[in-house]
Amino acid sequence: MVRKRLLLLLKPFDAYPAHELAALSSSNNRKALQVLRFLYDRMLVHRNAINFCRNILMKKAVNSRVVFRSDLSQPIHDVDLVITIGGDGTLLQASHLMDDSIPVLGVNSDPTRPDEVEEFSEEFEATRSTGYLCAATANNFEQMLDDILDNRSEPSELARIAVNLNSKPISTSALNDVLLAHPCPSRASRFSFRIMKNGELSSSLLHSRSSGLRVSTAAGSTAAMLSAGGLEMPILSKELQYMRGVPIY
Repeated sequence: MVRKRLLLLLKPFDAYPAHELAALSSSNNRKALQVLRFLYDRMLVHRNAINFCRNILMKKAVNSRVVFRSDLSQPIHDVDLVITIGGDGTLLQASHLMDDSIPVLGVNSDPTRPDEVEEFSEEFEATRSTGYLCAATANNFEQMLDDILDNRSEPSELARIAVNLNSKPISTSALNDVLLAHPCPSRASRFSFRIMKNGELSSSLLHSRSSGLRVSTAAGSTAAMLSAGGLEMPILSKELQYMRGVPIY
């Protein structure tokens, strides 16, 4: 039996800064201590999810390699499956460095708990990880992995955006969205563009002087685009949507 080659990409533990946790631990402020316990619990839940998934993998006919996302800088090759453990940010990091031939399974290591959000609503913002792009959690990871390894589950194909800069293609594709803007958010960006559909022009030349232009895939339509007033799209849609930023005159 051929053993599958897996890359396990992990959200780093330093996403919960040690110096901030230490500073909070020395505080006598009740709210600060609540935040400390919340952050510490998030770190424990994330670490436990990683250990749980790694233990599952040790029982399977796979060869796995572990990389923290902060150490990933080269294109991903020579693997049959990428498993990300963290949230959407970890999966997006992987998507920037892989082509369409490698499937990815996202594991949300620390899902938001609605009861916790409600409990602390008057104290602090207790949202954990949304994991919109993550198909698994620690609770169903083994079942989903078995379905993939036994070919009982087929990956969904999501649209990505390819970008050319000065007529030269950028090596990475965007799974969520692309923002064209000045590095300083308060500065105006002036640009002109046309809309194409099915390879044909579908608009005249459009001109804009604004805070920027955002173009989103269906997968990215629930993130910044939705927050800015855009529309949530069916995740398997191949359509794109765009939104101009705040007009600047």
